[in-house]
Amino acid sequence: MISRFIGSEIYRGSSYGGAHPLRIPRVSTVMDLSCALGWLPGTSYLTSPRAKPAALTAWHTPDYIAALQAAELTGSVSDDVRARHALGTASNPVYPEVFRRPATAAGGSIMAGSMLRAPGRLYNPGGGTHHGLPDRANGFCYLNDPVLGILSLRHNGLSRIAYVDIDAHHCDGVAAAFEGDPDVLMISSHEARRWPFTGPLEERGVGNAWNMPLPRGAHDDDMAAVCDGLILPRVAAFRPDAIVLQCGADAVTEDPLSRLQMSNNAHWRVLRGLMPLCDRMLVLGGGGYNPWSVGRLWTGIWGTLSGQDIPDRLPLNAQNVLRGLSFDHPRLGRSVPEDLFTTLADRPRTGAVHDDVRSGLATLAARARVWV
Repeated sequence: MISRFIGSEIYRGSSYGGAHPLRIPRVSTVMDLSCALGWLPGTSYLTSPRAKPAALTAWHTPDYIAALQAAELTGSVSDDVRARHALGTASNPVYPEVFRRPATAAGGSIMAGSMLRAPGRLYNPGGGTHHGLPDRANGFCYLNDPVLGILSLRHNGLSRIAYVDIDAHHCDGVAAAFEGDPDVLMISSHEARRWPFTGPLEERGVGNAWNMPLPRGAHDDDMAAVCDGLILPRVAAFRPDAIVLQCGADAVTEDPLSRLQMSNNAHWRVLRGLMPLCDRMLVLGGGGYNPWSVGRLWTGIWGTLSGQDIPDRLPLNAQNVLRGLSFDHPRLGRSVPEDLFTTLADRPRTGAVHDDVRSGLATLAARARVWV
């Protein structure tokens, strides 16, 4: 099975600003770690194209795309544009690459949709911006590349798409796009009572939406229960033409924007379970706001996708990539645990499955039995 990594140098040094959660290097760290491990030969790497404005209007409004381009050109927005399109806010600031960077992420997902006319596994870690809405930025997301990627898959002849989202935050933008489309299966596990406060257990769409809100402190065994009790059986029963997996890295213990307690093994396990279910897969990044945990988790996603063995200890050149990062956050303290420099895999974070997870899965299993 052919695996390809879609990346770009635009992510290196591009930042939302010094006080923003996305001030940290993420995709560039994954690229550098993968190269240090020998996992990213030139034959596996594809440079992401920048999506043209016309391609972006497959879902986004022309006025919004024009406003986004103008914001990058001038470096500012008017009060009217801020109010209408949510640009130039604390969450969605205007920064030097405010059009080019999200358009590159979107271009990678659109290109992947075209490439997956043939079987393969494509990885676009710069993608996963699942909050973007048709006419405005939302939750750090200026464009919605998962929606655009699914539309590209459709355009290239793949009708039934399974979208699985394991970010700590619910995929409200994707849900808005496909809540009425029975040929797009949407499964989301996310922290309960966390922004954007959407994705309740009871939401059904037209039978295509399956949400599993997770309690604070949910760990690897909770996620394993969700994987085995919801994600894998629902995807298998759907028999998709392609799978899109959004694997935001913000559900791990070290992330400052969630209160979940997973290790990166939980994400890799979901990916390993999904891989045999379809011969066409697009894997995206998403959230993740600690540079060490994001870089290690997403590098392991690429290793899993491309058939590599996860090492027990990183070689020195890979350790040096991680030691070269810096991050100061009051919740996490100034002392970085040594294993964030020396290993790729976290130690498993296990425990008894939470009652909320058991009861939620039972509710969804009963729904599935009625609809079979």
